[in-house]
Amino acid sequence: MSKRPLQRALVGLVSLTLAAPMAPLPVMAQEGRAIDPDKPSDGVVSPAACRVFGFTLPEERNADYAAARSMAPPAVGGARPAYVAPMPPPPPAPPPPPPPTAPPPPVTNAVVVTGSRVTSPQPGIISPPRPADTERYPDATPNPVRRVADEPVSTFSIDVDTASYANVRRFMDEGRAPPADAVRVEELINYFDYGYERPTASTQPFAITTAVTESPWGPGRQIVHVALQGYELPADERRPLNLTFLVDVSGSMDSPDKLALAQKSMNLIIDRLRPQDTAAVTFYAEGAGTRLAPTPGNQKLKLRCAVASLYASGGTAGATGMTNAYQQAEASFARDRVNRILMFTDGDFNVGVTDNLRLEDYVAAKRETGVYLSVYGFGRGNYQDARMQTIAQAGNGTAAYVDDLNEARRLFGPAFDRGAFPIADDVKIQVEFNPARVSEYRLIGYETRLLDEADFNNDRVDAGEVGSGASVTALYEITPVGGPSQMGERHYPANRNGLGVGGGDPYGEVGFVKVRYKLPGERDSQLMQRVVSNAGGARISTQPPESTRWAIAVAAFGQRLRGDPWLGDGFEWDAVLEQAQGARGEDPYGERAEFVQMIRAAQRLPARAAP
Repeated sequence: MSKRPLQRALVGLVSLTLAAPMAPLPVMAQEGRAIDPDKPSDGVVSPAACRVFGFTLPEERNADYAAARSMAPPAVGGARPAYVAPMPPPPPAPPPPPPPTAPPPPVTNAVVVTGSRVTSPQPGIISPPRPADTERYPDATPNPVRRVADEPVSTFSIDVDTASYANVRRFMDEGRAPPADAVRVEELINYFDYGYERPTASTQPFAITTAVTESPWGPGRQIVHVALQGYELPADERRPLNLTFLVDVSGSMDSPDKLALAQKSMNLIIDRLRPQDTAAVTFYAEGAGTRLAPTPGNQKLKLRCAVASLYASGGTAGATGMTNAYQQAEASFARDRVNRILMFTDGDFNVGVTDNLRLEDYVAAKRETGVYLSVYGFGRGNYQDARMQTIAQAGNGTAAYVDDLNEARRLFGPAFDRGAFPIADDVKIQVEFNPARVSEYRLIGYETRLLDEADFNNDRVDAGEVGSGASVTALYEITPVGGPSQMGERHYPANRNGLGVGGGDPYGEVGFVKVRYKLPGERDSQLMQRVVSNAGGARISTQPPESTRWAIAVAAFGQRLRGDPWLGDGFEWDAVLEQAQGARGEDPYGERAEFVQMIRAAQRLPARAAP
């Protein structure tokens, strides 16, 4: 073979090589490993690592913006403008005046709760003025006492939300009493794990627990404790997740306790994602967009970079963001998956549709498609709890409030499964009281969850969702027949309770509990039922189960904090504290110890001085 053909072949080969596009060089992660954007990976978020996935981190964006601003733009015609010298530094400030000789004004006896420790502010320190408070809470007048002769049946939708507990704790951390409507007693009670008996099969996903004991604040009255414990799905029964993060990145989220804490929360969720799970990242400010399409759960670094690239700016078009998130969730929808939008926001919508009823109608309609929506609230001052409760209830989701990183770890650690993997939808509880033994009753809490009696059997009426391993607790205060009525006697004998005193078997029925629920994906409900009985009179146990005693302590705290008229005047904070101290039991995570400290702090809260 001659040299010329060989040379031509080599030249052609070199030309083809130069003409072909060069493959991008792999960027090295901080651990020294190459990052392939299409393969499973995890690692430390950094500008270099995220650049591989096409994301620019806010700190890098700010640096580029500052560099661009430092370069003066060219003038018309291409000539650069004349150099302008920087402004001279301001003159030095005058020396501060000497301290006043008069003593400082007295400091009010405010209390600040930090974690599980209570401290007092330093004397003479004046707090800076607070910004305008625009927080909104659902109106929730405490439930009244009802006559069994008139209304023997009580019906409500379950509530496994815990937003109120963390929000109340936030107010107390600030040394302030929470607004009365911010205290939802059932959410305080359901914050805790009670160790109820567990069901053994997903086909009957609840075990019902009941107890009856004396009311600690109402002599002659009793507390009926009704609880559901949900089935905990084994790992191999947990369906793949199709999650869509919907992140509020408006200007109001620009603070460490809002967007920054939301990003840490999302990373905790990313930690738990499995390869078969997917997650997308959407956002909204004055408009809406998608930062990352559905991505497998083992591409954790890519997901983390998408989350880290978010920054806060502009208005709050929440409705537009919701529409975009639903479109993203529906695009990757699958019946064999858990399809859920997780919304991270302070709830302060100010662009586009802001009416709660219109938002509720939209989310309720989308719920029928099989895409559910949960809401996680952040921040203070403009926290819109009423809107977030409305959206979460309509979306068959949970509502929670994240006041600090510890709460984020609780919500998005192992407890995340309770909201992520549903075991039952539209769960309703109905209690029918026996008029031979009960003359009056009062449901403690659940004011925003009440249903009509006819709603119980109507499968078209929406109710709450329960996730894997979650529990539901409800308390009633009842007056036995012949006990001290809270309503007074009626004038006409035909309108009175004609039974006089309770009779029959001393171990007879106080009431009858019914639970309706739908298994996930089913349209027809199933029914469970259980008798509530007690020994009556002096035969009632003076030492009820620890779970009952602790639930009563939390209920007393919530009622006292919001000023319920039905809590006995003699049951003050010392009595609430004693009730809690006697029921702490095992406390591996310190949650009950923290609650006891909250009771102590509540004793010293200053009276609300302004609306």
